[in-house]
Amino acid sequence: MAQTPDDLFDKLPASSGDAYDGSAIEVLEGLEPVRRRPGMYIGGTDERAFHHLAAEVLDNAMDEAVAGHANRIEVTLEEGNRLTITDNGRGIPVDEHPKYPGKSALEVILTTLHSGGKFSGKAYATSGGLHGVGVSVVNALSSLTRIEVARNKELYAQEFSRGLPLGPLKQLGPTPNRRGTSVSFVPDLEIFGDDAKFKPARLFKLVRSKAYLFAGVEIRWKCAATLASEDVPAEAIFQFPGGLADHLREQIGTRECVTSQFFAGTQDFPGEEQGRVEWAVAWPLWSDGSYSYYCNTIPTPDGGTHEQGLRAALTKGIRAFADLIGQKKAKDIAPEDVITGSEVMLSVFVRDPQFQSQTKDRLTSPEAARMVENAVRDHFDHFLSDNMERGKALLGAVMERMDERLRRKAEREVKRKTATNARKLRLPGKLTDCTGEGDAETELFIVEGDSAGGSAKQARDRKTQAILPIRGKILNVASATADKIRANSEISDLGLALGCGFRKDCNADQLRYDRIIIMTDADVDGAHIATLLMTFFFQEMPEVVRRGHLYLAQPPLYRLTSGKESAYARDDAHRAELEETRFKGKKVDVGRFKGLGEMNPGQLRETTMDPKTRGLLRITLPPEYEGRAAVKDLVDRLMGRDPAQRFMFIQNRAGDIDRDLIDA
Repeated sequence: MAQTPDDLFDKLPASSGDAYDGSAIEVLEGLEPVRRRPGMYIGGTDERAFHHLAAEVLDNAMDEAVAGHANRIEVTLEEGNRLTITDNGRGIPVDEHPKYPGKSALEVILTTLHSGGKFSGKAYATSGGLHGVGVSVVNALSSLTRIEVARNKELYAQEFSRGLPLGPLKQLGPTPNRRGTSVSFVPDLEIFGDDAKFKPARLFKLVRSKAYLFAGVEIRWKCAATLASEDVPAEAIFQFPGGLADHLREQIGTRECVTSQFFAGTQDFPGEEQGRVEWAVAWPLWSDGSYSYYCNTIPTPDGGTHEQGLRAALTKGIRAFADLIGQKKAKDIAPEDVITGSEVMLSVFVRDPQFQSQTKDRLTSPEAARMVENAVRDHFDHFLSDNMERGKALLGAVMERMDERLRRKAEREVKRKTATNARKLRLPGKLTDCTGEGDAETELFIVEGDSAGGSAKQARDRKTQAILPIRGKILNVASATADKIRANSEISDLGLALGCGFRKDCNADQLRYDRIIIMTDADVDGAHIATLLMTFFFQEMPEVVRRGHLYLAQPPLYRLTSGKESAYARDDAHRAELEETRFKGKKVDVGRFKGLGEMNPGQLRETTMDPKTRGLLRITLPPEYEGRAAVKDLVDRLMGRDPAQRFMFIQNRAGDIDRDLIDA
């Protein structure tokens, strides 16, 4: 049985009576679309969009400089939101436009969307302007715009309001010592709101960054004295011959980096007028990361294909270096391991760039990724292999990040047994703290065992010396997982006593003591415990070691007595020296201390704890991260998880051992 088709006109909603016909279709002429829908052209009407107007005009001046026609730009901010940007380039053409008889080219550019000299690529090879809407949008959204052009030693001017000319182009007479374009505008508060104001600091930062992006330009900044502040001078001149490298050097300041020399350079793309790339990358210790990407001097905060090219070059380069030195684990390195925590500046100049939108927040040109990767990769390979210590230091830092990432991934994949199984924090009850009275430096003695701890407590100076006994051999942090380290009670007590935090949270300024002294028995077991403690400080609190807070006590191994005279010897060599000098020809009784606990408090104080009579060894690290990479490598080999490395180390050095010294 055939079904009756549904009546499409049945049950229609009641008509409102308004006819929808040809008369309902609006056609916006000239610059009206910009004023009706500013968000489409500048991304909204907020503070960012307000300052985008300044960027549009400045970008035009920069395009003139990059094309080689200008070398000076002046930016002047006056009261009442009036901003003037002047360049010494060729000047906007003022002759009659062939397509619009009776109108100058200047008026066409200022009042017509999609008009400009950057479509064909003839006038500008690598410009930031693309669509011919920038300055016309600024004109449309300004209550007053004044353009002055100096061409052929003649000065021309025209004024506009809200996109409409206030009069024809005027010829003001000869100007023998001036060339270029001056754009002066006041944003329209009808669009942006009565409270909208140019932020001097924001404009100052914008101007400064533009100067870094193109070494061949000098930018002069001026602002009204009432708008100046500590951060924003009334006048300044920016010119940076080093380009982005200068910018990054200033940004890093005195902060310590993984590599003392950061990775920076510039490279032209192959082919005539294809553009170039400039980069500067640093890896500060404990940085949250900072990323600045530009295309044709336009900031692209969301990155894009040029950023992808740089990430690929850095990732492939570090993996290739790892293969070169035989580090097989590096195959798991991901781009985020190299980039996270780094401070990156990247600037490209390309022909006909493609952006995601008119605000140009993201570059989408597909060829940019390939060109940047090819240009940067060779330079990065040289950077790593020219100085092997530098390459190893950077690889070590990247692999630490990789291990941390893989550990977090593994944790996410493992189901938690309970949500409340976290161990409650305890104060280190075993700590016998000092009172800290007086001006003397405070000291924490880390002592092996409770018996030695008891003697040390009696022998100490209560005002300046604190005692923390540890039981047995502390955990070897070089071969333990992060979870195991956190769960260890001895390490937890040590961290609480010191109060300065671990790893990236370690702040040496918050250390509760001036000196940390490792005081263990003068035997093999004592040496092992001291080694484990030094490994802990090296890995978990490197800044504390680097600043020279860590010491090794030098307890004696022997007591030599002859009549009423007695002396202490640190080791066999020191004992032999005393027997040959101080006790020569005398009958000497030699007593051997099995441990610190065998000494009475008086002996312990005299030999090991009293600053006047004791000897200490300071444990230090090289000041730069690169220098510490060799130490890290040795610690990993001797204390790490791979026993084959220890075996190899012993094999290679077995011939250097004096067999008579082996106590077996």
